[in-house]
Amino acid sequence: MKAIGLFLLAFLTLSAQAPPAAAPVRHLVYEFGYNTAVAKSGNGTGTVTIDVTGPAPDGGVMISGTDYWWNTARPRATNTCELYADGRVACSQRPYAISPIQLTIFPLLARNYFKGLSASGDSSWTRNYSVYAAVVPGASAMAGNPYTWKCSYSLQGKGPIPNAGPTVLVETNGTLTQEGGHYWKATSKQRIAYDTSAKIPVVVRDVRTHFPQRNVYNNDLVELKLKKE
Repeated sequence: MKAIGLFLLAFLTLSAQAPPAAAPVRHLVYEFGYNTAVAKSGNGTGTVTIDVTGPAPDGGVMISGTDYWWNTARPRATNTCELYADGRVACSQRPYAISPIQLTIFPLLARNYFKGLSASGDSSWTRNYSVYAAVVPGASAMAGNPYTWKCSYSLQGKGPIPNAGPTVLVETNGTLTQEGGHYWKATSKQRIAYDTSAKIPVVVRDVRTHFPQRNVYNNDLVELKLKKE
């Protein structure tokens, strides 16, 4: 009887402990170039490490990104947000931050983002979602105030990429409209090599309006290349 009592006590004690942290569903590493071509080294280059865990209670997944800039001693702070199937991103944990690189890649990792792509890879579809975050400028470690950005994209599959395995070229045109703040509106044009087998983008080129905008040619370039999964 005493042994049974000790067993029950141990069981209840273990049951009361917090569950272990969820293991990543996906662990991805991309090389990036910010206002320069993606490369293994050089000014404006680096890697972003992304962990996707989940699911969250409301159906999304948690996504964390850490930028490692070339020739810097320490990585930037890890940003953790919630990612929904349609591409919506909600960074509801302080400092509510997301980097320009993560702003490009996070939505593209959503489960249904490329759902409109046909088997032949030449279909067209639209994607509308929101991003709630404080966007961290590339040269600064300080985030501003969080705002909701309404994102609207049209996507066009251009078919398989020759000699590139199961990858399809997808071109997008979109706008990002800030609600509140300065009511800024950005344009974004992307070229994406999408792996239909792994169901992730392997190469991304995003030309997006820079803020504050000084002229109509004032754009940022974000390039990403999958290094490791």
